[in-house]
Amino acid sequence: MRQEATEFRVKLAESEPELHAAQALRYRVFVEELGGDGPLVDHDARLERDQFDPYFDHLLLLDTGRDDAVVGVYRLLRGDQAARAGQFYSEDEYDLSVLKSSGRRLMELGRSCLDADYRGGAAMYHLWNGLAHYVADHGIEVLFGVASFHGINPDDLAQPLSLLHHRHLAPESLRVRAKEAHYQRLDLVDPQDLDRRAAMLQVPALIKAYLRLGGYVGDGAYVDHAFNTTDVCLILDTERLNEKQKSIYSKGVEA
Repeated sequence: MRQEATEFRVKLAESEPELHAAQALRYRVFVEELGGDGPLVDHDARLERDQFDPYFDHLLLLDTGRDDAVVGVYRLLRGDQAARAGQFYSEDEYDLSVLKSSGRRLMELGRSCLDADYRGGAAMYHLWNGLAHYVADHGIEVLFGVASFHGINPDDLAQPLSLLHHRHLAPESLRVRAKEAHYQRLDLVDPQDLDRRAAMLQVPALIKAYLRLGGYVGDGAYVDHAFNTTDVCLILDTERLNEKQKSIYSKGVEA
């Protein structure tokens, strides 16, 4: 872990080399580590990319002690950017009608990742702090995006998926639903049969961070065979954050 005495800087990508640095980190995480792929992934250049990249803002976490190496990434898509793209990225997986008809200012989060040497420490804190400033600057009211469990076998994920359904299901006003073609129900285990501790151990750190902030999950998971993941849609209503959660959010969350 490289985080002792590390100084971080957060900024938006403003050039093609910065975007490529973000895509290179995504390649290491989503392709090499997790086995993902896609039609626009450039294996020769080792860049994980897709057709939505030109429309997103790319929030970068830089290690100033390593010549501003990109060690963390978040992809951000506001509603006005999605209109230019023709859709939100996650509309391929989820029916977002309930959010899009709400009249509220939406932003989709995606491709969140950290370099392996920077996980479990201050890096996520700084990345989330940058995200909080972006949300405030743009007056965002609802954040959402897919987050992934590794693997596509629902039996292996029955406990954590059921925990999310029984304890963190979004209210109807925010409850998006996975598209039917790849819909995987979440309530695979009855509430009385949940092993909460074991289930939480299987929940990825990013999802736990959203839950600590008062986040919810949508109805159903989406099984993504291309990326070898089972995706859930996380929704965070900034109006529902209590004061303690707002404090955590504005300072960042260490995942």
